Amino acid sequence: MFLDITTTALGLAYILLEMKASHWMWIVGIAMQTLGIVLYYDKGLYADCGMEFYYLAMSVYGLWRWKASASHPQEQEGQRSADHDRAIQSIFSSRRHLLMALYGVGVGLLLWALIYWLLVRFTNSTVPLADSFTTALSIVGMWALAHKILEQWFVWIIVDIVTSVLYFHKDIPFKASLYALYVVIAVFGYLSWRRKMQR
Repeated sequence: MFLDITTTALGLAYILLEMKASHWMWIVGIAMQTLGIVLYYDKGLYADCGMEFYYLAMSVYGLWRWKASASHPQEQEGQRSADHDRAIQSIFSSRRHLLMALYGVGVGLLLWALIYWLLVRFTNSTVPLADSFTTALSIVGMWALAHKILEQWFVWIIVDIVTSVLYFHKDIPFKASLYALYVVIAVFGYLSWRRKMQR
């Protein structure tokens, strides 16, 4: 219960910081993911447990990438302004959404099949289909988040809905409630990022 409550509190802080596009979310995420490894292993959610190691690596990468993109001094103001405009377009670009969506769907399906096979073949998971689905989508979503791609919010909305149902089923009520709240916050997060893109 302690791990459930603690990771829930950290998770709420994480997504609120994500909505604001604050680099502090990565630091909170590292703490949350470390505790999540223990929680998910104890509950038999082996794919989710394995995902936490991926999240840890991506959190370090995401923190480095976000900090690096925000700390490049330019010699001239005009160049700074032009580079800033290009950075914003790159960070929040939605013009490539079709190609990236197709790529994401393809990678997600392959990962889903692979993780499902691993769970069925090598673990005693009682929910391999749902566990592998949320894990596969989360891998894609985390990569998109590290690159500040606007459409990553759609991925998380789907993940959050399925995960909420799954965690209620696995008797992790606080985390399940958090993921239900994530769905609402993710909608506002998408709108917030889109406004930043338009500005």
